[in-house]
Formats: sequence, C-alpha cells, structure tokens
Amino acid sequence: MVANSRTPVRVDRLRALNTPRPVRVEIDAHDKPTTVTDAGEHTEQLGKRPTEKDEPSSPQRTCSVNDVLEIWRIDDEWWRIPICRRYVEVILEGGKHVVLFEDLNTGEWFEQKP
Repeated sequence: MVANSRTPVRVDRLRALNTPRPVRVEIDAHDKPTTVTDAGEHTEQLGKRPTEKDEPSSPQRTCSVNDVLEIWRIDDEWWRIPICRRYVEVILEGGKHVVLFEDLNTGEWFEQKP
C-alpha cells in the first residue's frame, strides 16, 4: 500500500487523456475508410465544423488507409442522450495506427489513438 502524502486532491490538475480529434474521412462503396484528412487545429470545441472564416493554424494532412483491422459499433445511454458510434481501427500510410469513429447521430468523424 502507498503511504498517504497528505496532499489535497486538486481537480484543476485533471485533464482528459486521448481526446478525440475531428477528421474528415472518405469512404468506399463498402463503407470502409479510404483516406483521412486532419481537420487542422482551428476547432476550439470537439466536433465543431470549420467555417469559411476559420483558418487552420497548421496545414491539413491527408493519409491513405493501408489496412482496416477491425470494425465495431457502440450504442449506449439510450435512456439519456444516445451515443451511437461506428468504430474502425486502421493502419494509415506510414504505419500510424489509429481508431476512427463516426458519430452516427451527426455524421462527424473523429480520430483517437488506440
């Protein structure tokens, strides 16, 4: 057991880990992702769609999807605000391993590290 440090718990030091980032995804006729484009860092809120006046602070990057590893769906919290997501675990060109998910309520796509 770890000894109590007697340091008070501070909620101001908490932060979210592995926060999803909005991306643009192109899919093929079988609903599998073919390319992923980074939405840039101009979105302040998660999932906010960029407008014409928004300017990205970093250039957008487009990567091809080399391989689709797994696809699954999550339907949760139907008694509150429903969460309906389709997850796709992929390998991008260059070997980057990411998990993409589509919010089936809004049609928006996000990227997370596995």
